[in-house]
Amino acid sequence: MLLGGNRNFSASQGLILALLSGLFIGTSFILKKKGLLRAAAAGTRAGVGGYTYLLEPLWWVGMITMLLGEVANFVAYIYAPAILVTPLGAVTIIVSAVLAHLMLKERLGRMGVLGCVSCVVGSVVIVIHAPQEQTPNSVEEVWNLATQPEFLIYAGATLSLILVLILHFEPLHGQTNILIYLGICSLSGAITVMCIKAVGIAIKLTLQGINQFIYVQTWCFVAVAVVCVITQLNYLNKALDTFNTAIVSPIYYVMFTTLTITASAIMFKDWSGQNVSSITSEICGFITVVSGTIILHSTKEVEPPAPLGSMITWYDGDPMKGLEEAQFIALNSSDHLEARVNGDLDRNIYT
Repeated sequence: MLLGGNRNFSASQGLILALLSGLFIGTSFILKKKGLLRAAAAGTRAGVGGYTYLLEPLWWVGMITMLLGEVANFVAYIYAPAILVTPLGAVTIIVSAVLAHLMLKERLGRMGVLGCVSCVVGSVVIVIHAPQEQTPNSVEEVWNLATQPEFLIYAGATLSLILVLILHFEPLHGQTNILIYLGICSLSGAITVMCIKAVGIAIKLTLQGINQFIYVQTWCFVAVAVVCVITQLNYLNKALDTFNTAIVSPIYYVMFTTLTITASAIMFKDWSGQNVSSITSEICGFITVVSGTIILHSTKEVEPPAPLGSMITWYDGDPMKGLEEAQFIALNSSDHLEARVNGDLDRNIYT
């Protein structure tokens, strides 16, 4: 049993740290979003390559909060297995959704809520029925697992896909397809977790008197983790600046969780011995995740009609952007209005 026997105290520590991590990271999404909005009003948006957000204090508060959450998450992986820590990322979705409603006035309709819940439930089902991981006892053991042919192929495919997304798809579709930015974040994140497990083992053994930082392999894991974390933060900023926060959080959680489980299964070879019941449950969980993601993509936030003759609301056709980016035109007459828009922009008109 996961929480039974001698693992009880360690797993409880990991549980508490994972919950705190979700609280901090969920809050950081909102703080960084508000900082990005303020920075966009004073300069070039992060979504189109601007870096004026680096001068915004609120963005830095969000960054510090996120770092605290990531540190808590990092330590949680040391004290508890990934099968316990990973699904608690759902706390991030709940916190960010509530704060987005309160602070950013971003709202999800009923179908959006259903999609969010489906994503969380499906991901939790996948993680619950994922096989138990085998925890290595040294960094050298982790290095041997990381250099096995199967994982090297996975790592190479991941790096290739990240480069294709960055060099080809981002310039063409980055501003319109949320999966581009979040795909880069999630692919990098899965590799980050594998490296963090190795570094966590190194820290734990070093504190016990067995120094693991004398090995080159430890520093290789540290270097890869740093590069991946920087990549994640850069493209997460772009996603938050471009798309609705309440959409970013659950999709990022779903993709990150799925890819992390896949990477862990390949690296630690813990899919062997799975019974039919577990495999069926995992497939059902994956289908639930995909269904929730589709629902979230199809969700479009629409405000109630304004009083007759008072206002027109123009949307640019992107259902994943907040209302603060909409344009409003006040009218003084309730007479019939004809509007013609040049171009291919989708629009909703309320008179």
